[in-house]
Amino acid sequence: MKITEGNLLIDSIKLECGEQLEKINIHYHLLGDINKNPGKVIWICHAFTANSNPADWWPELVGPEKLFDPDKYPIVCANIIGSCYGSTGPSSLNPKTGKPYLRNFPLVTFRDVIAAHQKLKDHLGINKIWMLIGGSIGGFQAMEWECEYPGTAENLVLIATSAEASPWVRAFSQSQRLAILADQTFDGVNPNGGKAGLKAARSIALLSYRGRSSYNITQQDIDSNQLSNYKACTYQDYQGDKLVKRFDAYSYYTLSLMLDSHNVGRGRGSSSKALKQIKSNTLVVGIDSDILFPLEEQRFLAKHIPQTTFRLIHSKFCHDGFLIEHQQLSSIISEFISL
Repeated sequence: MKITEGNLLIDSIKLECGEQLEKINIHYHLLGDINKNPGKVIWICHAFTANSNPADWWPELVGPEKLFDPDKYPIVCANIIGSCYGSTGPSSLNPKTGKPYLRNFPLVTFRDVIAAHQKLKDHLGINKIWMLIGGSIGGFQAMEWECEYPGTAENLVLIATSAEASPWVRAFSQSQRLAILADQTFDGVNPNGGKAGLKAARSIALLSYRGRSSYNITQQDIDSNQLSNYKACTYQDYQGDKLVKRFDAYSYYTLSLMLDSHNVGRGRGSSSKALKQIKSNTLVVGIDSDILFPLEEQRFLAKHIPQTTFRLIHSKFCHDGFLIEHQQLSSIISEFISL
């Protein structure tokens, strides 16, 4: 499998918040060869803390002889602005000061991200994306792209996502930001600050990703006489430490604000009016146990996007089902586009 990592440098983008972001780098992965099959490009939009190599975090779907086989379908995934996996973010140097942005990084929205990714699409010589797909906030990116540039993709796949970040989602985000802000090392001076706060934030986020059903299945203690060191508690510690080793508190804080800003209806009359502009053949997938983006939100998308197929995934793993239930997802997508 041919894997190419690349960077696109963009002079500047006028952000939706009114600020100008200059000297922007977009880091991306290209799996396969666009020149061999330019009419079958799959563009995968990644979720919150993922990187731009979908073979890393969607290994059961992306790879040789998998649903998304790069030898048959060239795959592009770009790291979003604000992340810490190569694209410009809080740890990048501010060209005006020569110092890392850290807490001074501006508010970036998904429309800003798409403006940059549209430039990458043109840079790669892609005329039309055959399939644009994203789960969770990857879905935010994908639907914003089609709302802003209708006809970008022939096929659009939106998984466990919504037209707008709900008050419920924003409350979870704020709780995570409060955890980070409570860490005194998150001071805007120390580039490595906020690690303890990030660990706590991840612990909060996991509750919304996995939900009660998942924890009660996977984190049950065998010893009924146990008084401490419960499996669920050590799991939270483990997952928090795991994220701290690979992610950055400043990027996490920045991306949470981006997540909160999501609303396809902003400036377009309403979400329903915005979604009606989508021209792609669309698949909307919901997860029956998802408490973060419940089924009513995917049904709203399916109702208002003109050419839509709605499918349901059954899972005990709630929102994270879009990463775990690969057999169901492969079957649903295969049926949709007859891979």
